[in-house]
Amino acid sequence: MDIIKRYFPELTDQQQQLFEQLETEFQSWNARLNLVARTDVANLVEKHFLHSLGIAKVVQFPAGASVLDVGTGGGLPGLPLAILFPEVKFHLVDSIGKKIHAVQEMALALSLHNVTAEQARAEQLRPKYDYVVSRAVARLATFHTWIMHRYKPGDSNTKGLYYLKGGDLEEEIAEAGLPTAIYNLSDYFAEEFFETKKVVFVPASSAR
Repeated sequence: MDIIKRYFPELTDQQQQLFEQLETEFQSWNARLNLVARTDVANLVEKHFLHSLGIAKVVQFPAGASVLDVGTGGGLPGLPLAILFPEVKFHLVDSIGKKIHAVQEMALALSLHNVTAEQARAEQLRPKYDYVVSRAVARLATFHTWIMHRYKPGDSNTKGLYYLKGGDLEEEIAEAGLPTAIYNLSDYFAEEFFETKKVVFVPASSAR
C-alpha cells in the first residue's frame, strides 16, 4: 500500500488499513468472479486502486456531495474513492448482478457506510447527483447520453463527469462535441502504466 501513501500522504492509518483490506477482499472475489483480468491481480493496487484515485488528483469532492459511479464492475473507481472521501456519498451501479453483489459484500466487510450499490443502468436511475465517475465504459458520446440527466441543479465549475480513459482521445472527443478538460495522469503518477492514462472532465452544465 506504500504506493498509495506516497501519492496521498494525508491518508490516515485507518484509511491505509481499509486499502489493505480492500486488496484482500478484492482478490478473494476476483478468484471467483474475474472482476479484473487475472494477469492484473499482481498489480491490483497500482493499475486499479491508484488509477481510480487519479480522479482525486483533479477534483476534491466536498463533504456531503453525492457521486454516481456508472459501470462500476468490481467497485472501481467507487470503492477506492469512497475510502479516500469518507464524508461523500457514493452510489455504484452496474448491469451485472453478481458484480454488484461482490461490491455490496466488500463495502459491508470494510464498513463503508458511505457506499450503496445497485444493479441498474444509469439511464434508468431517477435520483440526481453532484458528480459522475466511471472507468471507460463506452465512447464518450454514447456514455454522456446515459448520464446527462442525472445531475442535480446548481452551478459549480467542478460538478460533472470525471471519466478515466486511456490512449489518444482526440477523435473520440471531437465526435462527442462536448466541452472537455483533459488531465494527464502522468503529471501526477510516475509509473509507466500512467503514461497514456487520462481523466476527461465534462462539466454538468454541458448537459443542460
